[in-house]
Amino acid sequence: MALTTRGGGGADQAQPPPAPDASLGFLTKRDTEILREARERQEPEIRPPKQKITDVHELADYRLRERKRFEDLIRRVRWNVSAWVKYAKWEEGQKDFARARSVFERALDVAHRDHTLWLKYAEFEMRNRYVNHARNVWDRAVSLLPRIDQLWYKYIHMEELLGAIANARQVFERWMSWRPDTAGWNSYIKFELRYGEVERARAIYERFVAEHPRPDTFIRFAKFEMKRGEVERARHVYERAGDLLVDDEDAEEVPGFEKQFGDREGIEDAIVGKRRFQYEDEVRKNPLNYDSWFDYIRLEESVGNKDKIRDVYERAIANDMERTHSCNAIGMSPKGKIFKKYIEIELYLGNFDRCRTLYEKYIEWSPANCYAWRKYAELEKNLSETDRARSIYELAIAQPALDTPEVLWKEYLQFEIDEAEFDRARELYERLLDRTKHLKVWISFAEFEASAGLGEDNESEGI
Repeated sequence: MALTTRGGGGADQAQPPPAPDASLGFLTKRDTEILREARERQEPEIRPPKQKITDVHELADYRLRERKRFEDLIRRVRWNVSAWVKYAKWEEGQKDFARARSVFERALDVAHRDHTLWLKYAEFEMRNRYVNHARNVWDRAVSLLPRIDQLWYKYIHMEELLGAIANARQVFERWMSWRPDTAGWNSYIKFELRYGEVERARAIYERFVAEHPRPDTFIRFAKFEMKRGEVERARHVYERAGDLLVDDEDAEEVPGFEKQFGDREGIEDAIVGKRRFQYEDEVRKNPLNYDSWFDYIRLEESVGNKDKIRDVYERAIANDMERTHSCNAIGMSPKGKIFKKYIEIELYLGNFDRCRTLYEKYIEWSPANCYAWRKYAELEKNLSETDRARSIYELAIAQPALDTPEVLWKEYLQFEIDEAEFDRARELYERLLDRTKHLKVWISFAEFEASAGLGEDNESEGI
């Protein structure tokens, strides 16, 4: 069967650039006009024609050209993890797994602290059913980067998929030795409960409350016991909380809570109810007191009720946006801290659509804030939504005023270079020079042309 590639001279019919993503709900009529004008000015994209490879000699020549192109690319941008990953994926597509593995190992010599590279490497091994190789990669990754929770989660998930429960438990134990946060401990407990290991889960809870002796951890432990009808054990947990948390004003009342309220819901409400009432009173009297808002948010986070956490965040954001629009008091605002923290939580929960909505509100509240635009684009890049990221960058640079435009332009340029979209990067430089003639821009443009031009010459020689 013939293999189809792109190569040679000539050009197909130019394809129009993609339209801006309609799901970006904050597009205004002016934004749309700016993007349309940018598309009209863009030169047609030239694509090489398709060619068919019909014998082994042509296939060998094609592979030689592609490898030379990739080698030239990583020689120019050796620090660019994306370039290494693309090279390894191409080798994987050629079914040359040894070469793909070699590319990943060379990449780790350059960027061994980049956890995304370890993830891609391990996923490659898993995808091609090299289980022992994958274990080796995960083992090296968690040994080198033990504070990156995602690596531990992925390692354990693989062992569970393989049915190697004992191995997964062993990985959890290694993780716990690094004293992770509460999310790690809760994951270990849920793992044991999935397999009906109640006693093991109870033993982990004992270690959990010893490592994190806080009201919310004791509540979780007691809730676990109550769910299994172990009333005496739950009472003992609350009594220990009262003994250990002697400096916490809520915890001092724990031993008497059960007698007063009679069930676990009453106990939990009593533990947080006093502070919740206090914070409600404070934010009602002074909506500008953001210390109270953040204390309130932390309280609800410790309880773990996602709906209540969101409710407090939404109220804080609505209060701030209303104040900004009504009295032009941007300088008095908490400078996006609420947005950042809220987005961080939704990102942790994997609610990416929710993150997009929050970024849109963030930008609506402060359209000149380059940090918000950059982080929004970064989210889309991490989700491999290249077109969405590009649309966000375009909208950002079209704003009439920005607080740090030089940082935004630099990131946009680097984004296109990382994607090996050299023509797009060249056009961006030209648009930037229409706005500023700063010497640093000219120097950066020249350096880009020197590196990009070398790659293009090498490509043309290989055709």
